[in-house]
Amino acid sequence: MRVALGSDHGGFTLKEEIKSYLEKEGIEYKDFGTNSTDSCDYPDIALPVAQGVASGEFDRGILICGTGIGIGIAANKVRGIRAALCHDTFSARASREHNDANILTMGERVIGRGLALDIVDVWINTDFSGGRHQRRVDKINDIENK
Repeated sequence: MRVALGSDHGGFTLKEEIKSYLEKEGIEYKDFGTNSTDSCDYPDIALPVAQGVASGEFDRGILICGTGIGIGIAANKVRGIRAALCHDTFSARASREHNDANILTMGERVIGRGLALDIVDVWINTDFSGGRHQRRVDKINDIENK
């Protein structure tokens, strides 16, 4: 699995923790920045991560900002992206099983490190269920293509 990873300044510290998790698990990733806590604009990070996932260069993406909201809105503007904001493991699992979410977003200012890493672990290790859920994802794709 290849993961595209990015954050703005509000998610930088958590992004660094997630990098350590990915390395420990032997998961290949590319860090699209930011590289400090200096203020930056989250759409500038969300776009290349989302494009990398949408193009198939990366299997999934993880984006972090202060709340996880803005960076997810920006990512979802890219055709083919289904970014899901998750602040609990139930939502993380459901976003993969039911929605085939291909980008996880989280807010560093909303959740703690331990919970965030549990969410990443569940999200990375959960497969899409398909079946009736595929029909629904297809309908989302139809909306996107109109």
